Amino acid sequence: QVQLQASGGGLVQPGGSLRLSCAASGFTLTRSTVGWFRQAPGKEREWISCMKHSDNRPYYTDSVKGRFTISRDTAKNTVYLQMNSLEPEDTAVYYCASGSRIITSTIRMARAYDYWGQGTQVTVSS
Repeated sequence: QVQLQASGGGLVQPGGSLRLSCAASGFTLTRSTVGWFRQAPGKEREWISCMKHSDNRPYYTDSVKGRFTISRDTAKNTVYLQMNSLEPEDTAVYYCASGSRIITSTIRMARAYDYWGQGTQVTVSS
């Protein structure tokens, strides 16, 4: 059974850091593109980062470049999102997702991803 388990969210002060984890079971992450999305209250789900399996490259939306880093631990079959210099605008539910047929032009499209984790809440507040 294919599953993604997202974890690591929490409450952090502005300027703080969190590391989100996305653990996969039932399939190998190295054969899939893994992405992170977030959804703030009243807003649409937003793509923020992914690591493509075809070229092993990280991709980021402009608002998180230089602050967030995506990485993969193949031994643990887990993808991480290290989030530094967090801002109140980063407050959202964060989701990880995976897909095996994603190309560069579709990395930002939620519908391109086949499997989704349950989401983890990140709250940035003083």
